[in-house]
Amino acid sequence: VQLVESGGGSVQAGGSLRLSCAASGDSGPTSCMGWFRQPPGTQREWVSTITSNGATSYATSVKGRFTISQDSAKNTLSLQMSSLIPEDTAAYICAACNDRGRFTYWGQGTQVTVSS
Repeated sequence: VQLVESGGGSVQAGGSLRLSCAASGDSGPTSCMGWFRQPPGTQREWVSTITSNGATSYATSVKGRFTISQDSAKNTLSLQMSSLIPEDTAAYICAACNDRGRFTYWGQGTQVTVSS
C-alpha cells in the first residue's frame, strides 16, 4: 500500500484545515487506517483511527476538534481539523493497517503549522 498525504499548510489559531491521504497498491483491503503526527523534536503520536466498518477513535487532545473519514470507493482518507491550536503543529502522517489490524504502511507526512 502506498500512501500520499496532502492538504497541509499554515493557519492561525482557531482556523481549520482538511488533510487527505490517497491510498494505492495491490496489498488488498486494510482493516483500518489512521493519522499520526510528529511535533518538532518529539516522537510520533497517534491522532485517530477509522476501521473498515466505520468505527472511529481519537486521541484525547483532538477529540471534538478533529474528524476522520474514509471514502472507500476513492481509496481516500481524510482528517478535518477545526479549532486548531499551536500545539497541533506537526507533520501529519497517514497510516494503514494490515489484515491483523497493525499499522504497517506509512505515508511521508504533510506539515501543519498553527500560529498564535
